[in-house]
Amino acid sequence: MNTTHLHLLLNHFPVIGTLIGSLILLYGIIKKQGTAKYLAASILTAMALISIPVYLTGEPAEETIEKLPGVSEAMIELHEDAANIAIWLMGITGIASLISLLLQWKKAVLANSFFVITFLCSAICFAGMARTGYYGGQIRHSEIRDGSIAAQQSNEGGKGQKENNGKEKDDD
Repeated sequence: MNTTHLHLLLNHFPVIGTLIGSLILLYGIIKKQGTAKYLAASILTAMALISIPVYLTGEPAEETIEKLPGVSEAMIELHEDAANIAIWLMGITGIASLISLLLQWKKAVLANSFFVITFLCSAICFAGMARTGYYGGQIRHSEIRDGSIAAQQSNEGGKGQKENNGKEKDDD
């Protein structure tokens, strides 16, 4: 297994896990269920930890695929920019989750308020992670790109193919 495979294997966890953790946390806050809040904060902490190798394997994954046919350099850049924001949001969410868990463990009065803060962080984080995943999916999957980007990529691909064909003819 190489870093590209690891990136592709793990990158879905922070997106889906953050959504699940956020929804469970919201449920726990509304129903005043400490167990649900504890579970949600644990999931969000785990997603923050999983996000680290996902982020760190992104650059090596880019190096592996950037020259492949059909790969969108524009989408790689959008994905990378979104990932830079998302990793910070995930770090903040992970820290807020840990603080919430610690406050609940100590039975502090601020625990419930901090779970609300953690939920707000996780909802924003999910949006950032979903945006990052959206751009990441479009790097190789031209079928989900919007029309203008897909048309631009097909035009660029056609030019490259004509240039390659021309070079091959000159070499003969």
